Amino acid sequence: MSISDPASDPGRPWSAAEAPPLPHQLFLLSYDPARARLDDDSAAVRGSLLRAAAIAELRIAGLLRDRDGRAERTSATVTTPLHPFLAEVLDDVPQDRPRRWFGVLERRWYQAEGTVRDQLAAAGVVRVERRRILGLIPTRRIEVPDPGPVRALRASVREVVRAGADPAAVPLQEALLAVLAIDGDVSTMFGWRELRAHKPAVRALAQRIDRELTGLRPALFASIAARRASG
Repeated sequence: MSISDPASDPGRPWSAAEAPPLPHQLFLLSYDPARARLDDDSAAVRGSLLRAAAIAELRIAGLLRDRDGRAERTSATVTTPLHPFLAEVLDDVPQDRPRRWFGVLERRWYQAEGTVRDQLAAAGVVRVERRRILGLIPTRRIEVPDPGPVRALRASVREVVRAGADPAAVPLQEALLAVLAIDGDVSTMFGWRELRAHKPAVRALAQRIDRELTGLRPALFASIAARRASG
């Protein structure tokens, strides 16, 4: 689950063996190449979205499960080293004590964006340049040296919604990325008119995530509400 170089074919997303973790993919889906920055609409809740994506990946890997509405560690053995961000989130669930999903999601949410961004930069997937607007306001310019895999990933996740295919036939990771992008208003992915035109597909994908990752979206909605209220 480590980050490696993107696939050399610019028309393809990363292979399963090379793909960055789901939180890092979601970060890249939020990237606006025209503005060399992340989208504004999901900025306040991005930390919550990235933590939710990490929790989902740990559940898909069989390392976390839902027990009576709480996060519980499983007895599954980690055969390969976990990516550091995923390991950090997993460590937030004690071995002997299940925790509320909301509590796991909220842990250090404010650090998640910076952690994921810096890990992508260290891997060479993005370049980050610190700047100051008018010499006063700190900002960051983000560049993706090889945008091909990111474009391919965006197209693949968008097609999950636009094609209206059977949700059960969609890869769970892509369904998850689509639903998180919609729940968090990631404007680089979908516009409101587009979502309105594909309401049945959006609903069906969300229902699948709710069935297979019980408790994740209610916790995310509570976290998003907390971020929006404080913003």
